[in-house]
Amino acid sequence: MSLWAERFSEETDELVKDFTFSIDVDKKLYPHDIIGSIAHVKMLSKVGIIEEKEAQKIILALKEIKEDLDKGKLDFTGKEDIHMAIEEEVIRRAGETGKKLHTARSRNDQIALDERLFLREEISEILHLISNFQRVILEFAEKNRQVILPGYTHLQYAQPVFFSHHLLAYFWMLERDKLRLKDCYVRVNVLPLGVGALAGTSLPIDRAYVARLLNFPLITENSMDTVSDRDYIIEFLCCVALLMMHLSRLSEDLILWSSPAFSFVEISDAFTTGSSLMPQKKNPDVAELTRAKTARVYGDLFSLFTTMKALPLSYNRDLQEDKSSLFEAVKIIKRCLKLYPRMIGKIKLNHENMRKQAQKGFFAATDLADYLVEKGVPFREAHGMVGKLVKHCLKENKSFEDLALKDYQKISSLFEADVFQRIKLEESVFNKESTGGTGKKSLARQIKLAQEKLTEGENPIAS
Repeated sequence: MSLWAERFSEETDELVKDFTFSIDVDKKLYPHDIIGSIAHVKMLSKVGIIEEKEAQKIILALKEIKEDLDKGKLDFTGKEDIHMAIEEEVIRRAGETGKKLHTARSRNDQIALDERLFLREEISEILHLISNFQRVILEFAEKNRQVILPGYTHLQYAQPVFFSHHLLAYFWMLERDKLRLKDCYVRVNVLPLGVGALAGTSLPIDRAYVARLLNFPLITENSMDTVSDRDYIIEFLCCVALLMMHLSRLSEDLILWSSPAFSFVEISDAFTTGSSLMPQKKNPDVAELTRAKTARVYGDLFSLFTTMKALPLSYNRDLQEDKSSLFEAVKIIKRCLKLYPRMIGKIKLNHENMRKQAQKGFFAATDLADYLVEKGVPFREAHGMVGKLVKHCLKENKSFEDLALKDYQKISSLFEADVFQRIKLEESVFNKESTGGTGKKSLARQIKLAQEKLTEGENPIAS
């Protein structure tokens, strides 16, 4: 019999039950639901709404239920949702006293609490996983400080950079991802329980006490807003979508670099698969699936955005669908963040081919323009002069290294013998010493700063 059976004259259609029941999805929240219920019962006892011995009886039942659920001894198949399944079990174990559990509470504020408790845990774990991945990136960058590879814009040869500099770009992307998640945590970490279905309650509850029990520093201020909005989940999904986008870009780099066309890296056999037809194949499936799963997370975000966009205040059953998006996104990002440190740590670099490719594409063109600027030539004029030099090389099928000094001086008399030092590969990389550049000293500063950031972030969330 449903909770509202006394109001209705007909039984709920079986297809309606199948359509509306959410236990298969929200059963994941049972630990958070029970923790919240225990705090709620303690508050009811504190303010005198229920007796102390009644509270103890209900709390004992809740703890036993959690223990049984942890051990897989309880089966809630066929129940409407995790909230009612637990409440019914409390009543079965605690008798009439168990019927007092839901006093001054609605499933509307109850689920909002469960989701916030869940998100607090997940954000903390995700932050830890990001830091661990950053640590692996930093170690790999330090190990390969001297390796040079071509830098690209538009996927065309641009300027040579240290491999470590390229890899550390992802360190800083991840650092911003952490900052966003930490900021998101602030808005997640607000107690919703105690606002009822939408209007609050006339009973003398103490929300501040519940907030202290559950370690919430803040309490929501508007009951209708509390039960009807999921912006804290949408914000989390935005953060995770950006994080997945960064992992997808790294995946694309690895896919390109491991292809025969580039041959910069070799991904370990442990993180690749083969072909059912072609015996020679070695496919970067982890990277490819990460790229695809990014689209799944985007879908989770826009699914909830679309669900929310036209909902009138306050609670609507549409909000039941928020959990599928949330749970899938959390599962995907955690799996990716657990896989990537292991995969990156086992990658082999093809130093020689990276260096060989870095020497292509007139890599020192900007260096030559800067050379002229140092001699007083306005940059735009210097840019044009080097453009003419490139055109000459293309016509003659030569590189900058193939030219004689007289060839340079036909373009500008300001070119002198020291120009040949400026077109060396190492010089082109080493001299980019502006803050954030790929130069040797700049890279060392960047690595030191990254180490400091990791040390600062060892305790990502302050309780």
